[in-house]
Amino acid sequence: MRFTISFCVLAAVVFCGATARAQGPAPAGPGGFNGLDMNMGNLSRLSNAETRSISPENPTGEKGKGGMATEGTGKGASRELGQGWKVSPSVRIKAGTTFTMADITGSGAIQQIWMTPAPINKTRLFIIRCYWDGETEPSVEVPMGDFFACGWGSYGQINSLPVCVNPGSAFNCYWNMPFHKKARITMENLDDKDMTLYFQVNYTLTDVPADAAMFHAQFRRVGKLPVKTDYTILDGVKGRGQYVGTYLAWEVRSPGWWGEGEIKFFMDGDKEFPTICGTGTEDYFCGSYNFENQLTKKYQTFSTPYTGLTQVLPPDIAYKPGQRFGLYRWHIADPIRFKDDLKVTIQALGWQSGGRYLPLEDDIASVAYWYQAEPHAKFPALPGKEQLIVGPLKVEAPKAP
Repeated sequence: MRFTISFCVLAAVVFCGATARAQGPAPAGPGGFNGLDMNMGNLSRLSNAETRSISPENPTGEKGKGGMATEGTGKGASRELGQGWKVSPSVRIKAGTTFTMADITGSGAIQQIWMTPAPINKTRLFIIRCYWDGETEPSVEVPMGDFFACGWGSYGQINSLPVCVNPGSAFNCYWNMPFHKKARITMENLDDKDMTLYFQVNYTLTDVPADAAMFHAQFRRVGKLPVKTDYTILDGVKGRGQYVGTYLAWEVRSPGWWGEGEIKFFMDGDKEFPTICGTGTEDYFCGSYNFENQLTKKYQTFSTPYTGLTQVLPPDIAYKPGQRFGLYRWHIADPIRFKDDLKVTIQALGWQSGGRYLPLEDDIASVAYWYQAEPHAKFPALPGKEQLIVGPLKVEAPKAP
């Protein structure tokens, strides 16, 4: 009898297991797929995650609340059609004010952001900030154009995995931005004129893993790098995380090639010497030999999923300071992980006579992108309005001997 019962139990277990395999995994629910980290391999998976979107047509992202506006920037164009017909496609942000683009309560992740500003040539004066889980200090604080790896207030097409910049001035990002309790995104207009902003923030409300680190991005600029001084891309980071990207807006202030400098990553107690040291600026951005087209003998722009040189702008006619470049490098397949602290620097280095390196005094701006466990160290103060403006410092004429 004991054998009969045991056999029946075993048969039932085998039958149930076979049935489960035939039917596939159980429907998504508690402990199932949370709808994050999307890729081609998991698009078919069901999830209890809830998709939401914030735009001027649904400023709260609430279910069933889109397209309800009766006032907005499109009211005149929709006057014969009325509610539901693109009454509020954009917002106007007054000079010197800050607009809250998104204010989300719950756990989840921002999965895509699209926006286009007017005017585009003032994007250094439009500041994006992101605050996670009720923090008072931003985890992201970057001029709009530079955040999307498109500095100088000038359009440059970008075809990369986390950032796409498309015609005519469409800024898109796909950085995964998780939050456990709250998310807030703001746009500050530092210009002395109003700006117009079209935008959409697409996100999901779902369970977020306890080990999910928060997205961070920080802007820096030095208008004239002191001679024999490394440019600091990032410093003061404390805690555990991974560095995932660099954008540089580089203005050359001397004739000749400018990209011999090494990038260095000081981590987890490194002092004088770093753990990671590159071999040259164009090498770090996955190019070689001056980014030069071997046929035309000119710079060759390129944009790939992980790296690109997307802007090669001519010298300014008034000041003749040299060319301007926009470069990005995403560490998606090769994140740089740190446990306690991180500092990132790059050298400005060219050539002079006798085959000698020449330390440069270039105008360099940067955005560092990383994930880390909160809390994060307070960012250094954003450069003032005059220091943010794209216009170069005047290059002094050489003094007579």
